[in-house]
Amino acid sequence: MVTKKPRIVIIGAGMAGLTAANKLYTATGFKDLFELCVVEGGSRIGGRINTSEFGGDRIEMGATWIHGNGGSPIYQIARESHALESEQPWECMDACPDEPTTIAEGGFQLTPSIVEPVATLFKNLMDYAQGKSIQDCAGSDYSNLSAKALKISASNGGQGKLSVGSFLRQGLNSYWVCKKDQGELQGYGKWSRRMLEEGVFAIHENIQRTYTSAGDLLSLDYSAESEYRMFPGEEITIAKGYMSVIESLASVLPPGLVQFGRKVTRIEWQPEEHESSDKEKVHGARPVKLHFCDGSNMLADHVIVTVSLGVLKAGIGEDSGLFSPPLPSFKSEAISRLGYGLVNKLFLQVEGDDFNKFPFLQMVFHRPDSEFRHKKIPWWMRRTATLWPIYSNSRVLLSWFAGKEALELESLQDEQIIDGVATTISSFLSQPHKQANSNSRELCNGNMNSMKNCHESEVKVTKILKSKWGTDPLFLGSYSYVAVGSSGDDFDTMAEPLPKHDNAVSPSLQILFAGEATHRTHYSTTHGAYLSGLREANRLLHHYHCVERLRMGGKGRKIMKDERERRQHF
Repeated sequence: MVTKKPRIVIIGAGMAGLTAANKLYTATGFKDLFELCVVEGGSRIGGRINTSEFGGDRIEMGATWIHGNGGSPIYQIARESHALESEQPWECMDACPDEPTTIAEGGFQLTPSIVEPVATLFKNLMDYAQGKSIQDCAGSDYSNLSAKALKISASNGGQGKLSVGSFLRQGLNSYWVCKKDQGELQGYGKWSRRMLEEGVFAIHENIQRTYTSAGDLLSLDYSAESEYRMFPGEEITIAKGYMSVIESLASVLPPGLVQFGRKVTRIEWQPEEHESSDKEKVHGARPVKLHFCDGSNMLADHVIVTVSLGVLKAGIGEDSGLFSPPLPSFKSEAISRLGYGLVNKLFLQVEGDDFNKFPFLQMVFHRPDSEFRHKKIPWWMRRTATLWPIYSNSRVLLSWFAGKEALELESLQDEQIIDGVATTISSFLSQPHKQANSNSRELCNGNMNSMKNCHESEVKVTKILKSKWGTDPLFLGSYSYVAVGSSGDDFDTMAEPLPKHDNAVSPSLQILFAGEATHRTHYSTTHGAYLSGLREANRLLHHYHCVERLRMGGKGRKIMKDERERRQHF
């Protein structure tokens, strides 16, 4: 009889899966003790990280930012692999502008006196929701006013399950209550001061939707915001692309260890109350059986599942049967409660003599039901906050979409998107419908020049590239958030392995879970996925280290004998 090595199979070659594989494969003595395999349903590594090129620039179709270069493991890998510098231009190489140009629908450029108080209010509200004190939020001429609004909003939000969206709107309403009447604006056409303030506030709400992936901030839980953690320091992009981090992690793995085109359709496992059948005894001791889309299967002792929360949500549906038998209720209920949203990016290549003068544009739209709205601007553009070059003087513009607008974007033809964006640009970067007085600002592609010059050298969108994370069956969305009705506890539940404990017929740690949606304080991030991959690799290494220690003692000999018998060839 030949004793089998324990076989570990990792499902998914994204950040979490490759981190786990890297950690396991490089562990001392691992190759002599275990078999390791990574099965990937697609044709590439990276998962929701996918660096590409467009218009001669390096861009990111998925994950884009290192969220804090002070302590982030992603930053450390990027620095050690010399990925932070490049001769080729890359997305957000000069970061985001500190002072974008804010324009209201119809071509009215807003002055700082309108924009800054609302921006300060929104920042203070979010800082408060994330656990910072009101005093910590001070620092501008508008802080006292927004602090008063904060106190009112906070005092009104203590009952029941509060959403971030409702808290923010309470804050805006409180701001209006506290604010002294500053009179009517002149020179902004049909826009009133309150309409403009609400529109500026909506810009920041829509940016927050892309940060969190919550299609509607009314579904984003307020109480959990304070648990989310950021690394200190700058938020930066990676010069050589996010894929350089992935490639660094994968570089230690031998050819063939990652198998492509291996989409898992069913995971058979043995829960704690399970009684083994004669059929399972024929297959030997390995407790987990993976079935693939091509009809093949594979046995394993341990499986690390790193698929997205969206795939897990689909997998626990009545018609799916991804897990057989189904996951225990505590696990499936956590999967159901947590939020999982969609964010897509739209890149646009532009031509024209004035392409390098295109502003870093923030767009203030009329409400969708407003009689003053531009009827030809499509609905899916109206909750887009920004449109700007991916770096200064780039011919490539970028806009972010979330929720149902992001899903609609995936279904549209390129021509429809180009027409919709062109109509929107025309409305914002053109002369106001009624001549404004000296208090208003006319803007032409970022210049205070005449509209005549603007129309003589229009910027034209010639080509687009969009991400499609929502309809990709390997992802079914972008990243997780704490929905109203769920909590940080659900992330902890997501991380719990199955079964938890050994018993006579069901060995422990058959199914382990990793990925951004399994990290309580760093969910929705690449570093959260990275840390979760390390966690599960270390869990297995610790498990076998403990088993080895037991084996060395008399008490553990019978345990190790049972382990060996489960792995014998028949």
